[in-house]
Amino acid sequence: MSAEGSTRDLIEAVSLLGAAVVAVPLFKKIGLGSVLGYLAAGLAIGPFGLRLFTEPQAILHVAELGVVMFLFVIGLEMQPSHLWGLRRQIFGLGSLQCLVCGLLLTAVGMSFGFPLAVSFVSAMGFVLTSTAIVMQLLGERGDIAAPRGQRMVSILLFEDLLIVPLLAIVSFIAPPALDAAAAAPSRWGVIALGLGALAALVAAGVWLLNPFFRVLANAKAREVMTAAALLVVLGAALLMQLGGLSMAMGAFLAGVLLSESTFRHQLEADIEPFRGLLLGLFFLGVGMSLDLAVVASNWPLIVAGVLAMMATKALCIYGVARLARSSHADALDRAVLMAQGGEFAFVLFAAALGKGVIDATVNANMTAIVVLSMVLTPLVVLAHRRFGPRPAMSMDGVEAVHDQRASVLVIGFGRVGQIASQGVLARGASLTVIDNDTQVIRDAQEYLGFKVYYGDGGRPDVLRAAGARHANAILVCVDDKAAATRIAHSVRAECPHVRVIVRAFDREHAVELAKTDAADIVVRETFESAMKMSHEAMLATGATVDEADAVASDLRRLDGERFDLEVAGDAFAGRALLLAGLRTRHAKHGGGTTGGPFA
Repeated sequence: MSAEGSTRDLIEAVSLLGAAVVAVPLFKKIGLGSVLGYLAAGLAIGPFGLRLFTEPQAILHVAELGVVMFLFVIGLEMQPSHLWGLRRQIFGLGSLQCLVCGLLLTAVGMSFGFPLAVSFVSAMGFVLTSTAIVMQLLGERGDIAAPRGQRMVSILLFEDLLIVPLLAIVSFIAPPALDAAAAAPSRWGVIALGLGALAALVAAGVWLLNPFFRVLANAKAREVMTAAALLVVLGAALLMQLGGLSMAMGAFLAGVLLSESTFRHQLEADIEPFRGLLLGLFFLGVGMSLDLAVVASNWPLIVAGVLAMMATKALCIYGVARLARSSHADALDRAVLMAQGGEFAFVLFAAALGKGVIDATVNANMTAIVVLSMVLTPLVVLAHRRFGPRPAMSMDGVEAVHDQRASVLVIGFGRVGQIASQGVLARGASLTVIDNDTQVIRDAQEYLGFKVYYGDGGRPDVLRAAGARHANAILVCVDDKAAATRIAHSVRAECPHVRVIVRAFDREHAVELAKTDAADIVVRETFESAMKMSHEAMLATGATVDEADAVASDLRRLDGERFDLEVAGDAFAGRALLLAGLRTRHAKHGGGTTGGPFA
């Protein structure tokens, strides 16, 4: 390789990384999300920006591996039994959405004056939603494993499968002169090749992959395991591509086949850095591929096409979701997230161009429409989140608190409230629990068989309905610093003679509660667990149980004295008192006064 060529390659690599490092944090900071940051960065450095890159398609071909690895990781999270449970959503909901959207989008194309074949190819390219964008947005908000997220994943999987018959349809509708070589036997041969590749992948996953990783794990070569993980992902993608199927589908199936393997978490950790980097590279490539010259010369058609296609697809998705008995909020959320065209549209348009079904102008215009729809999606999602209607809270299976009377009232039934209530129940005392999260209430009933009432513990009328005035103790266990403070003050005002025990977020929060006399007892949520860790660490250094208990007792005393000084407003004296006590104990046990943290 020449010095000039290597320098150019290095400049391109630095440009890609620099654009991402600058744009993504900036866009996330202003609330526009990482996807839009990558797209804007790609547009800035691409052939229609600073021209640091002139061939975005070359970047896209490499970066598609990011989508492939993303679906491999998703497959690792889906056991075959879980995937089988989604079969109705994959084939039922997926096929219904694709059919309805395909028909209406074809009608949109014909209304613009295009022939049926051109309208159909353009419509079906837009039906194929962007897996990369939807999965990234779902991942950022933590919804991939949620029911509504799983429904979207199911539809995306069906659309990935749909690319194969769509490519076959393009061959069937191609002009005879250009498609003379594609005789019927060859088409059946393509189908047989695809099925054979699929069978080979499943066979390898069932009989070869686990023994393969077991041998490599016994070799105890960390870098070889990483190489093997990449080999499995890329090998599965290559096998599917050779069979005429989707690379992403091959990686997803490989992930599913390894989902019950003991090496699943190791594989996920090995793939994760490559997945994130290549997925970001994919979005950069999409941004680069937006041909501003085409947009400028055909802007009325392209703008109208983007708006018409996105609006029609969104309405179709919403209607299908409501027909499938999704709530208004879930249907609207799905319509907003999935209203764009996707990366497989480029594959379909390229095949249609090669077969003569569409011409170069239609290909350029439709590619611009799809890319613009992908660029607009994060903005539409942001607008929906900020200005859209808030989903109504479902009260199904939830009962508001009323006419309760018990020895102890627990406000907040999260991880702390559940544990704190166990001692009361073990002693046989009566207990009332309230929470303002309807999902927590339903989960408590379904998984724990526990009755939790709905109510906001900061409201006096709710406290009276929960029997707060008759309780011996009220435990405020909510996982929110501001809410805990507000509830503690309300409880103190409403029930001045009841013992109030409040979970504090941290030391500062505990001091704030103590200063205002809002609680009788303040429990810092990390203090006791940290003291237990300290106790175990002392035992590990050779201390006896009695010695460790004595030191822990002294530390509790010092911490209490420091806490009292901080409540009195002298935080500096409190810290000095604690450090002096630690130095004294350190020196007493032979540590000297200058070693370790006291140097």
